[in-house]
Amino acid sequence: MKVETLTVPGATLRYEVRGNGPVLLLICGGVYDAEGFAGLAEALAEDRTVVTYDRRGNSRSPLDGPPAVQSVEEHGDDAYRLLAAVGVTEDEPAEVFGNSSGAEIALELAARHPELVRTVVAHEPPAFELLADAMRWRDLMREVEATFHRDGWGAAMAVFGEGMAMAGEPAAAPPSPEFMARMQGNLPFFAGYEVPAFGVWVPDLDSLRAGPVRVVPAVGAASAGEPPHRVGVELADRLGVEVAQFPGGHGGHGNPAAFAPRLREVLSD
Repeated sequence: MKVETLTVPGATLRYEVRGNGPVLLLICGGVYDAEGFAGLAEALAEDRTVVTYDRRGNSRSPLDGPPAVQSVEEHGDDAYRLLAAVGVTEDEPAEVFGNSSGAEIALELAARHPELVRTVVAHEPPAFELLADAMRWRDLMREVEATFHRDGWGAAMAVFGEGMAMAGEPAAAPPSPEFMARMQGNLPFFAGYEVPAFGVWVPDLDSLRAGPVRVVPAVGAASAGEPPHRVGVELADRLGVEVAQFPGGHGGHGNPAAFAPRLREVLSD
């Protein structure tokens, strides 16, 4: 594994590269960073160059200035710059897998920079504006933001967690103490500067439909009825494509022995 850094407008991204072959970019969501995809990356690096990274403002990818409200568009540009930095070209575009808010970034990447992307697998993006009850989720994002500024990140995360009402799932292997500490450290940034903005983002469905990128909305077998799962199903319907089901729930990638073969299968279809 090689560890590199990339200077982008407003931040420095830390990224990891494993394997050889066509490029597969894995984009994490929430408070995760590159280590959260380490097992999946190792499983896929036999015949691919797998790139993982810490998103701007998280873990080891610091912002140049103080915390600021994040945009999916800016994160999409980061992913584009990262693909270019590892040598992806229009002649050999990359495969991209994104989970949760990372799936939103992957969709934005496909819409804004389709020349560097061949396939996007978008696993349970929290693009709640696509849902019939979008107003409810808009209200929740406003409440999370107001609670953050009034009562702090802990109270904001409590509001967010209660509103989402999602079941957790254990990872196949216990995370390292360092990873756990970084995720804990990412929580204030996530609650105050990512959740409110990412939760009201709207994918550019027209560009995704008309563009050359193959988009595969994906959901977990164990997360039926949960909000991001509902979005995955709705996204597939809006794009007129089949939804792909993966093992586990929203965080199913944490069990790479089950998840990696399914991702290989979907990417190869």
